[in-house]
Amino acid sequence: MDYMQAKALLDKYRIKSVDSAYVSSAQEAVSFAKHDAIVLKALSDKALHKTKEGLVMLNLSTDSEIEQAYKTLEQRAKKFAPYKILAQKMSKGGVETIIGGSTDDQFGKAVMLGFGGIYVEVFKDTSLRLCPLTRYDAEEMISELKSKNVITYNGKAEKMLVSLLLRFSKMFSENDSLREVDLNPVVIRQNDYEALDLRLLTNDDPASQHA
Repeated sequence: MDYMQAKALLDKYRIKSVDSAYVSSAQEAVSFAKHDAIVLKALSDKALHKTKEGLVMLNLSTDSEIEQAYKTLEQRAKKFAPYKILAQKMSKGGVETIIGGSTDDQFGKAVMLGFGGIYVEVFKDTSLRLCPLTRYDAEEMISELKSKNVITYNGKAEKMLVSLLLRFSKMFSENDSLREVDLNPVVIRQNDYEALDLRLLTNDDPASQHA
């Protein structure tokens, strides 16, 4: 699923994701920033590891930085054509988690919550439940994590995280064509959260753009 289509689906279910837009020129990227720090990413189905390929430019705050980064991405992304350049507002930081959805031929759809973002495989601190989740399921998923006090800020963000898991489960359950969803990382703060990277695969998708 196209990145902005994925974002629109999350918006429909009131799942917060970072402000994003496709830009087709350096000036459009500057206009998107509106004097905030931004990230630029080149998206292509041919580029599976964007960071390793140099297709992610972080913390761009001045007009000249944004313009130069856009030109650099254009050059680097040529060999991955077709591609799109995505602009995103820079995250303010927080605790990185992963929320995922997978489909099993026998058991159906399941939701996974984990700690660590890109380090999820290092910490291996995850919990899993079948869809659709109940509030009790969501609370249990959080309580099973060794990192529960970290990701909930000692419980202060738990209600918010439970609500997020229930909305995620509803989205995943109600859209039959979705076979896999990967929100990684989802940055949790004490009073809010936002998904930074989105990857949604449908039954018709051999692959998906992943920012």
